Amino acid sequence: MNIQTPSHLTGGTERVAFDRLELSVILSLYGRMVAAGEWRDYGLSMLKDVAVFSVFRRTAEHPLYRIEKRPKLRNRQGMYAVIGMDGQILKRGQDLRAVLRVLERKLIRSVE
Repeated sequence: MNIQTPSHLTGGTERVAFDRLELSVILSLYGRMVAAGEWRDYGLSMLKDVAVFSVFRRTAEHPLYRIEKRPKLRNRQGMYAVIGMDGQILKRGQDLRAVLRVLERKLIRSVE
């Protein structure tokens, strides 16, 4: 299930979006990281081929991490990916929760 913007607002092009379940999983992690003082802001982009949830330490910075959904890669490497600030792919796969575990490990380290 994808959330779709009405075609009169997008110029008739469909865009990739996170569904409610996916956003729930991402925002749950985001809330824990904000509570730990690691993250402060986020951005959400829904483009033709990819949906991106970007995480920032401060508003005016480059994103620390990007969580991407690329449905075209569903049958290859997996449609979800976590990408670091330097563009390195930290984890890729089919299961969003499994892909986000790479960021949860950072939460465990920061609490200790």
